[in-house]
Amino acid sequence: MTKTLQRPLAVSIMGPTASGKTAAALAIAQRIPSEIISVDSALVYRGMDIGTAKPTRDELAAAPHHLIDIIDPLDAYSVAQFRTDTLRLVDDIVARGKLPLLVGGTMLYFKGLADGLDDLPGANPEVRAALDEEAARDGWPALHARLAQLDPPTAARLKPNDAQRIQRALEIITLSGQPMSALLAQKEKTTLPFDVLPLALEPSDRSVLHERIALRFDKMLADSPDGNLITEVEALRKRGDLHPGLPSIRCVGYRQAWEYLDGTIDYATMRETGIIATRQLCKRQLTWLRAMPERVVIDCLQPDAVNSVLGAIRNRLAP
Repeated sequence: MTKTLQRPLAVSIMGPTASGKTAAALAIAQRIPSEIISVDSALVYRGMDIGTAKPTRDELAAAPHHLIDIIDPLDAYSVAQFRTDTLRLVDDIVARGKLPLLVGGTMLYFKGLADGLDDLPGANPEVRAALDEEAARDGWPALHARLAQLDPPTAARLKPNDAQRIQRALEIITLSGQPMSALLAQKEKTTLPFDVLPLALEPSDRSVLHERIALRFDKMLADSPDGNLITEVEALRKRGDLHPGLPSIRCVGYRQAWEYLDGTIDYATMRETGIIATRQLCKRQLTWLRAMPERVVIDCLQPDAVNSVLGAIRNRLAP
């Protein structure tokens, strides 16, 4: 299938949340022998199905899927782990004579795969605990102000309440003595052992995508045979070892449901803030995509979007 190419081919199907990436990938897999590699930082967690819009059992059975349900919510999954796993998986899938489909909306994973890994220091529990204590006392905006003095380029792209990224940036400065922006600038460009066809499902009318997001969030909150987002988070809370500081619980929807079950917000506020957070995620994803000039843009709202994706792939695979 890829023998006519000098190098193996992998297809990236990127796009914001609710843009139809999963449906497009499954449609392709029905027509071209393929295997799907999830590029989603939330789908890696076991027991987090409803709030992550994880593919259904039937969808998972329709084509081989990878990097879904691979870790416990108590654990973390890094860009480095994703890159290592994906390089191995692409090699295995190509060896089986199939087309690797990299499908998802975690743009940092796509970037890490394409650009390679950096030499940033690893996580340090002691440093993070100290930063958490400072944030609890002074607030994350105060730590953001400090970051603005130490690493202006990094601070400029972060919001004052972006706790996870502010903490990481200050942790890097503490451990390395250098700002993250400087370390990233020193990173050498890498070359992948395969070619990538980057397809981006983007909306011609963002308001339509916003409507989809609201409908999907309401569907997550509605009762179903598998429960709903609230019952799912209740089950996670009952474990007793999870907390809102974990990357898993900071996922959009889970954070808001956790706050609702804590009693800090009411149901209506939980629904509203969950939808707003998802729309903000969509905006960030589109910003990432616009920084990829090499991508092939396909309007995810057009009726024949899947055929456009399929046509782009077949054109690339043609001798």
